[in-house]
Amino acid sequence: MSTPNPLPGPVPVTVPSGWPADEAAARSVQDALRARVILDEPGPEPGVGHVTGVDVAYDDERDVVAAAVVVLDADGLGVVQEATAVGRVTFPYVPGLLAFRELPAVLAALDALTVDPGLVVCDGYGIAHPRRFGLASHLGVLTGRPTIGVAKNPFTFAYEAPAAERGAVAPLRDGTEEVGSAVRTRTGVKPVFVSVGHRVGLAVARAHVLHLTPRYRLPETTRRADALCREALRAT
Repeated sequence: MSTPNPLPGPVPVTVPSGWPADEAAARSVQDALRARVILDEPGPEPGVGHVTGVDVAYDDERDVVAAAVVVLDADGLGVVQEATAVGRVTFPYVPGLLAFRELPAVLAALDALTVDPGLVVCDGYGIAHPRRFGLASHLGVLTGRPTIGVAKNPFTFAYEAPAAERGAVAPLRDGTEEVGSAVRTRTGVKPVFVSVGHRVGLAVARAHVLHLTPRYRLPETTRRADALCREALRAT
């Protein structure tokens, strides 16, 4: 795919200094950073500026991870810039700690951009996480950028199916606590699961997701980042 502002091939992944290497250290970092999540800002207006998709793919046999970021014009959803990063997996798979496997590659790809990414949309969760600190929240706190999570399934949380028409919404709950929304992006098609990451309100997050899904169930940000990170992995 050509872009108006192309970048060279994948950048190498460098693990940030002090990055935790085991479960106990990672949980300690989660506890420290979770208090820095900002939930009382509305976030950028849908359709204005840039919006960036983030996704990650793995080659388990080679122990390699690839991350892609795709910056779109938020109005017309055309590609503005793309960047990828490829490197070794440096953290074990632990449920609830997936961000520690993925974020070094994601941060490397984001750092390669030469344009403002605007709102960052992660293929995953924000505060809809057992410890209220999923990938989107973690990335938002580390970068200071507004972030949301859009997931394909509800993880461990409960919801009642929203009405069948596009735009219908139902709460995503952990017990009595609302941690996100099930959002119907296509009439009669399974919803996606939206949660706040950092510096965005839930209503605005839902509006962004509907703006990003003019034709398909998944946001254009997710679809394009998914294709790009898989392409980078195959080329490595």
